[in-house]
Amino acid sequence: MTTGDQSKKRKQHYLPQNRPAKKKGAYPLKPGVQGFFISCDGGREHQASQEAINVIDSFFEELMHGTGLKVNSSGMLEKPVNKKVTFSYSDDEDGNEEDGEGDNGDEEGNKGDGDKTEVREGGNDQVNEKEVASEVKQLAETKTAKEEEDEVNDQNGVKEPPRKKTCTEEASESTKVSVNAEKSIDKLIDAELKELGDKSKRRFMKLDPGCNGIAFIQMKRRDGDPSPKDIVQHGLTSAAATKKHISRFILRLVPIEVSCYPSEEEISRAIKPLVEQYFPVETDNPRKFAVLYGARANTGVDRMKIINAVAKSVPAPHKVDLSNPEMSIVVEIVKTVCLIGVVEKYKELAKYNLRQLTSTK
Repeated sequence: MTTGDQSKKRKQHYLPQNRPAKKKGAYPLKPGVQGFFISCDGGREHQASQEAINVIDSFFEELMHGTGLKVNSSGMLEKPVNKKVTFSYSDDEDGNEEDGEGDNGDEEGNKGDGDKTEVREGGNDQVNEKEVASEVKQLAETKTAKEEEDEVNDQNGVKEPPRKKTCTEEASESTKVSVNAEKSIDKLIDAELKELGDKSKRRFMKLDPGCNGIAFIQMKRRDGDPSPKDIVQHGLTSAAATKKHISRFILRLVPIEVSCYPSEEEISRAIKPLVEQYFPVETDNPRKFAVLYGARANTGVDRMKIINAVAKSVPAPHKVDLSNPEMSIVVEIVKTVCLIGVVEKYKELAKYNLRQLTSTK
């Protein structure tokens, strides 16, 4: 005899054979992208990538809109100029204060007279009735005079001035304007949320490099956007000047402007636009440069061959100087992708280590 539970057949689960497992999460890092190479502590890749998007976005907003602190070329903060602001009604306030003192004195005098005078019962009521009657007569006379003026103006063809709006009408118009502004703000917020929800329209997006201790943020540049080099240079310079902690998981933040496969031919072809931009052939100011090489999860690439291929691509007026370079060409190989970027003041900015740059020790 078998029970009902034992008679039921269980569904068999098998592992897929010769099929790549579908990985959920960020898109893999591939050649042909621009962005930011980030190193972090092992096991903190997800937190570092999320934090890097916020930090890079803040650098981008400061550079585009000038919301951050201004930094000189020497790396010093520009102090705001303190200006004394004088208002036009400052003299009137002094006069009002003097008038107020006189009013207080009158009040005190009235109080003193009030102590001496005596008030009879029923006297105030009689005075109030007489005052009301006189006010009614004055209003009637002013109305008749106004009607006569209107008739004379109509005969002479004189137009009346436009009627002033009441407080209620002005309040209703202001409420209409505020409602329209709120509707426009809501539409802008909805459009921005839709843009953030669409991954294809995001400016900064994380990619999966497939190595521990590394994160990569891709930047999709639009017309008028600064380069990754300009964003990182501005952010690290301001961080070095303020010494303000802005990250918890990020170690190094390096801009990447070219990515390709790690071969001599591919590197020589991909680095040409960078060389033309930062190392022109015809120049009166030749620059000293150095090549910084790093490799992760790739032991099949010869280090010296890659360094020589990068150094040979720079034209003759510029020279190699490993001790004191003006510019540095960063080459980071991650698995089967070669990431290349150009940085300035590499040693002065603590080798682009954000944690070390903002530490007070």
